Amino acid sequence: MNNTLLESLGIRILKVSDEGVIATMPVDKRTHQPYGLLHGGASVALAETAASIGAYHFVDKETEICVGLEINANHIRGKKEGIVTAHAKPAHIGKTTMVWEIQIVDEDNELICLSRCTMAVLKKKN
Repeated sequence: MNNTLLESLGIRILKVSDEGVIATMPVDKRTHQPYGLLHGGASVALAETAASIGAYHFVDKETEICVGLEINANHIRGKKEGIVTAHAKPAHIGKTTMVWEIQIVDEDNELICLSRCTMAVLKKKN
Protein backbone atom coordinates (compact mmCIF):
# COMPACT_ATOMS: atom_id res chain seq x y z
CA MET A 1 0.00 0.00 0.00
CA ASN A 2 1.94 2.92 -1.35
CA ASN A 3 2.27 6.17 0.59
CA THR A 4 0.87 4.73 3.82
CA LEU A 5 2.17 3.83 7.26
CA LEU A 6 2.28 0.21 6.07
CA GLU A 7 4.85 1.13 3.44
CA SER A 8 6.86 3.27 5.87
CA LEU A 9 7.08 0.48 8.47
CA GLY A 10 7.46 -2.37 5.96
CA ILE A 11 4.22 -4.11 7.03
CA ARG A 12 3.17 -6.97 4.74
CA ILE A 13 -0.21 -8.70 4.81
CA LEU A 14 0.26 -12.45 4.32
CA LYS A 15 -3.23 -13.86 4.85
CA VAL A 16 -6.80 -12.63 5.27
CA SER A 17 -9.63 -15.08 6.00
CA ASP A 18 -12.68 -15.56 8.21
CA GLU A 19 -10.29 -16.98 10.83
CA GLY A 20 -8.17 -13.83 10.94
CA VAL A 21 -5.22 -11.93 9.53
CA ILE A 22 -1.49 -12.64 9.47
CA ALA A 23 0.86 -9.71 8.90
CA THR A 24 4.60 -9.19 9.28
CA MET A 25 6.85 -6.24 10.05
CA PRO A 26 10.64 -5.95 10.11
CA VAL A 27 12.46 -4.93 13.26
CA ASP A 28 15.01 -2.46 11.91
CA LYS A 29 15.84 1.27 11.89
CA ARG A 30 12.29 2.08 10.71
CA THR A 31 10.69 0.40 13.72
CA HIS A 32 13.30 0.96 16.47
CA GLN A 33 13.05 3.28 19.44
CA PRO A 34 16.21 5.25 20.40
CA TYR A 35 17.73 2.31 22.37
CA GLY A 36 17.64 0.01 19.36
CA LEU A 37 14.61 -2.04 20.42
CA LEU A 38 11.29 -2.51 18.65
CA HIS A 39 9.22 0.61 19.34
CA GLY A 40 5.96 -0.09 21.18
CA GLY A 41 4.17 2.28 18.83
CA ALA A 42 5.32 0.21 15.85
CA SER A 43 3.88 -2.90 17.50
CA VAL A 44 0.60 -1.07 18.07
CA ALA A 45 0.58 0.08 14.43
CA LEU A 46 1.05 -3.52 13.30
CA ALA A 47 -1.70 -4.73 15.65
CA GLU A 48 -4.22 -2.09 14.53
CA THR A 49 -3.37 -2.68 10.88
CA ALA A 50 -4.08 -6.40 11.22
CA ALA A 51 -7.34 -5.73 13.10
CA SER A 52 -8.43 -3.08 10.58
CA ILE A 53 -7.83 -5.32 7.60
CA GLY A 54 -9.61 -8.16 9.38
CA ALA A 55 -12.62 -5.98 10.14
CA TYR A 56 -12.75 -4.72 6.57
CA HIS A 57 -12.93 -8.35 5.42
CA PHE A 58 -16.32 -8.66 7.17
CA VAL A 59 -18.06 -5.38 6.28
CA ASP A 60 -20.25 -4.58 3.29
CA LYS A 61 -17.65 -2.69 1.26
CA GLU A 62 -20.33 -0.87 -0.76
CA THR A 63 -22.00 0.74 2.27
CA GLU A 64 -19.66 0.45 5.27
CA ILE A 65 -16.20 1.38 6.49
CA CYS A 66 -14.38 0.42 9.66
CA VAL A 67 -12.16 2.54 11.89
CA GLY A 68 -10.22 1.94 15.06
CA LEU A 69 -12.15 2.84 18.22
CA GLU A 70 -9.80 1.62 20.97
CA ILE A 71 -6.56 -0.34 21.24
CA ASN A 72 -4.44 -1.57 24.10
CA ALA A 73 -1.14 -3.39 24.08
CA ASN A 74 1.04 -5.23 26.56
CA HIS A 75 4.67 -5.22 25.48
CA ILE A 76 5.96 -8.56 26.78
CA ARG A 77 9.46 -8.92 25.34
CA GLY A 78 11.95 -6.66 23.61
CA LYS A 79 13.31 -7.35 20.12
CA LYS A 80 16.35 -5.82 18.40
CA GLU A 81 16.22 -7.25 14.87
CA GLY A 82 14.42 -9.71 12.63
CA ILE A 83 10.75 -10.03 11.81
CA VAL A 84 7.64 -9.97 13.97
CA THR A 85 4.36 -11.54 12.93
CA ALA A 86 0.88 -10.45 14.00
CA HIS A 87 -1.84 -13.07 14.30
CA ALA A 88 -5.17 -11.23 14.55
CA LYS A 89 -8.32 -13.18 15.37
CA PRO A 90 -11.87 -11.88 15.76
CA ALA A 91 -13.24 -12.19 19.30
CA HIS A 92 -16.55 -10.48 18.44
CA ILE A 93 -18.06 -9.59 15.08
CA GLY A 94 -21.08 -7.35 15.54
CA LYS A 95 -23.08 -5.02 13.34
CA THR A 96 -21.54 -1.83 14.77
CA THR A 97 -18.38 -3.00 16.55
CA MET A 98 -15.80 -5.75 16.28
CA VAL A 99 -13.21 -6.80 18.83
CA TRP A 100 -9.92 -8.31 17.67
CA GLU A 101 -7.23 -10.10 19.66
CA ILE A 102 -3.73 -9.76 18.25
CA GLN A 103 -0.65 -11.71 19.25
CA ILE A 104 2.66 -10.45 17.88
CA VAL A 105 5.38 -13.10 17.96
CA ASP A 106 8.99 -13.40 16.80
CA GLU A 107 10.60 -16.01 14.56
CA ASP A 108 10.73 -18.47 17.50
CA ASN A 109 7.02 -17.95 18.24
CA GLU A 110 7.94 -16.04 21.43
CA LEU A 111 5.28 -13.53 22.45
CA ILE A 112 6.44 -9.94 21.89
CA CYS A 113 3.16 -8.04 22.27
CA LEU A 114 -0.43 -8.90 23.18
CA SER A 115 -3.08 -6.47 21.99
CA ARG A 116 -6.83 -6.04 21.76
CA CYS A 117 -8.43 -3.65 19.28
CA THR A 118 -12.05 -2.52 19.02
CA MET A 119 -13.18 -1.48 15.57
CA ALA A 120 -16.23 0.67 14.81
CA VAL A 121 -18.32 -0.19 11.75
CA LEU A 122 -19.70 2.98 10.18
CA LYS A 123 -22.00 3.69 7.27
CA LYS A 124 -20.31 5.40 4.34
CA LYS A 125 -21.34 9.01 3.84
CA ASN A 126 -22.48 10.08 0.38
